[in-house]
Amino acid sequence: MSLPSPSTPTAAQGKLSLVSRPMVLLFGATTFLSALLLFWMQLIIAKVLLPRLGGTPAVWTTCMLFFQVLLLAGYSYVLAVTAWIGVRKQTVLHICLLLLSLLYVPLALASNGSISQQNNPALWLFAFLLGAVGLPTFLISTTSPLLQKWFTRTDDVSASDPYFLFAVSNAGSLLALLSYPLILKPSLSLSRQKQLWVVVYIVCLRSGSHRDVRKLNLPFV
Repeated sequence: MSLPSPSTPTAAQGKLSLVSRPMVLLFGATTFLSALLLFWMQLIIAKVLLPRLGGTPAVWTTCMLFFQVLLLAGYSYVLAVTAWIGVRKQTVLHICLLLLSLLYVPLALASNGSISQQNNPALWLFAFLLGAVGLPTFLISTTSPLLQKWFTRTDDVSASDPYFLFAVSNAGSLLALLSYPLILKPSLSLSRQKQLWVVVYIVCLRSGSHRDVRKLNLPFV
């Protein structure tokens, strides 16, 4: 369906802008929080592991590999589900995964033995991270691309150009990188940092499953 020219605005267009503004804010807020949580988690995990494992290159390389693999897995998940199943099934699947991820909170990084006792320390560390924060990390990494895909299927006036959400995501990442060494690390204990992360994570889940999202004009199939 062709859109009316900008020179001849209609009452429907005006109503659409008013209705969609909260939706844009909701999409933006969820994207912002997910990016902030992803980078914030990496810094918290580093703080947890440093006294236990030290700062050797193998530890940092394994941690970087873990987060990059989970990020790639999240992008692959979005590509697969948006290509193979309808939006209604996508929503049900994603909500189930979100609820399942609550089993990971609070961030209980239980000890699974000493790394010095392992035959393959890198593999042990990867498995440890996967069991400790695997699912939340995976779900957070899916948020930005999945919301962008869903946003393009709305009737919002910005639906054809959703890439402003990239900028919002980058802002969240930058805030996490700057706020942690300047504010969070000096002022909060590690346990408080983990508790605050969990609170923000639950807020992010709540915003991502807000009841107003059901009002979006998505082509449910």
